Parts: sequence; structure tokens; C-alpha cells
Amino acid sequence: MRKPDENLNAPPTGGSPDAQKSSLAPAPISTSQANPSLQASTHHLLRHEIRVWTRDLLIAIGLALVIIVFLYQPVKVEGTSMAPLLSDQERIFINKFVYRFEDIHRGDVVVFWYPLDRSKSFIKRVIGLPGETVEIRRGLLYVNGQLIPEPYVPPQYTDVTDFGPIKVPKDSYFVMGDHRISSNDSRVFGAVASQFIYGRAVFAYWPVDHFGSLSTTEANEK
Repeated sequence: MRKPDENLNAPPTGGSPDAQKSSLAPAPISTSQANPSLQASTHHLLRHEIRVWTRDLLIAIGLALVIIVFLYQPVKVEGTSMAPLLSDQERIFINKFVYRFEDIHRGDVVVFWYPLDRSKSFIKRVIGLPGETVEIRRGLLYVNGQLIPEPYVPPQYTDVTDFGPIKVPKDSYFVMGDHRISSNDSRVFGAVASQFIYGRAVFAYWPVDHFGSLSTTEANEK
């Protein structure tokens, strides 16, 4: 008779069942190996977002340059006739198209071709409008007989010399500098025709302590 197989219940050759199961378990797989298409899609999306942001930034810069070049013009102030609002060598922006859409108003600081030499530009403040009568009595401004307050002219810059009365011609403007005792203006060369006025001062950008809008900045604060 055959003897019972002594190895019938013995573990298989090669180790314990746990060890055998362990050896049969699949090895872990990294994410990059398991999802190569997902990683590629993420990189593609990131590159797309970068391209979109770059495109939008370049468009914004381009539009800003167009606005500055075609609507605004940087100019340098020479002289002190508009002190204290503007100082010598100050840099400002002027709006070149504003008067194509709105009228010139009293108090506007305008840039125009010098009537006696059109190769030069001047910057002054509009004092009298077309058809008005302008007069200066002891340094005080009167328009059509009414006293006009001028808070932008400090007392130390007032010219107490009398002038006028003079009537401003049609389509012309009477202009003066805020520094009345040091300004070559309409008291000397007469009213300026509207066709010579090509811009309004809107913004000062240099020096830094003058940075700001010229339409809202009080002259006596500069």
C-alpha cells in the first residue's frame, strides 16, 4: 500500500502563502505612467491660457499707445507764464481732439500756435470768449462789466496795470497767463483765432510732485 503523501498539506515550494500572494500582486504604477494623456492635456491648457493672457496684454498696451499717440500729446512747458499751475520744464499731456466735440470754455488752459510766429506754440488760460468785452482794472478782471474771480492768480503774480476794455472778435479767444506780471499774452498780441487752438492741457506727469489732472488741481496748491 502506498504511504500517505507526507507533503500533501505542506506549503508549496517557494515560500509561505502570504509571500506568494505578495509576489503575485501588481507593482504600483506612477500617475505619469498611468495618465500620460491627462498630463499632456494639462500642459496644453496651461500654454493656451498663457497665450490668451499675453494676447490680451499686448492688445491693451497697443490700444493705450494708440490713445496716447492719436488723442494725447506729451509737451514740455517752457517759461513761467502759467505759474504756479505749471512750472518751467514741466511735462504735461494735452488732448488734441477735445475741441472737435465740445466748445472752448472760460478757464480752459489751452495750447495754440503763436499768432505772430506759427512755428511756436504757447500755453495760456482762456479769459474772454467770442463777442465778450474784456477789461482789467487795477489787476481785477471784468468781462462785460462783471467782476470775474480768478483764484488761480496768486496776489504776488497780479499785474495791477489797467487794460482795455476790448471786445473779443468772433471765433477768437482772449488768453492770459496766470503769472500776469510775466506773461506775453492777448494783452500784447491780441485775441487768438479758434483755428490756432489745437489742444487743452489735461494732465501733468513730471515732476512727480505735480502729477495729476490739470482740470481738478488747484493752481495755488502747486
